[in-house]
Amino acid sequence: MKKLIMALFLFIATMSLQAQEIRWLTLDEALAKQKKNAKPIFMDVYTDWCGPCKYLDATTFHDAAIVEFVNNNYYAVKFNAEGNSTITYKGVKYANPSFDPNRKGRNSAHDFTKFLKVTGYPSMYIFDRKGDIKEPIVGYLSPEQLLILIK
Repeated sequence: MKKLIMALFLFIATMSLQAQEIRWLTLDEALAKQKKNAKPIFMDVYTDWCGPCKYLDATTFHDAAIVEFVNNNYYAVKFNAEGNSTITYKGVKYANPSFDPNRKGRNSAHDFTKFLKVTGYPSMYIFDRKGDIKEPIVGYLSPEQLLILIK
């Protein structure tokens, strides 16, 4: 009986660790929250076709230490560099003027991606407590590598 209870406890503990996820927001949501409670923003800029973006999402962004640190210290934003969202940053609206939802594969770049001067995917950006953008972090990073850069 004790072995069964211990096995059940370990199963539940494992499932709860796997269920931990970064609480992703849109940039507009994060900027609005930042006005009420000044906290930096961590933004992941990705595309649907980017293999390293998918790997970063499946590994680094599901690492328990990364999840905990990002959720406790940042507003986290997931931004599709070829998506159709409209965002407002510092009073300027950005959109994807040539977005085609029926297009297979790559789509046109979002205007905010151009504003950020993204040089590769994945790209991650830190916005300070005032919403100003710091230097980008470009490429796949392991949880340990990313944690060093965002602490």
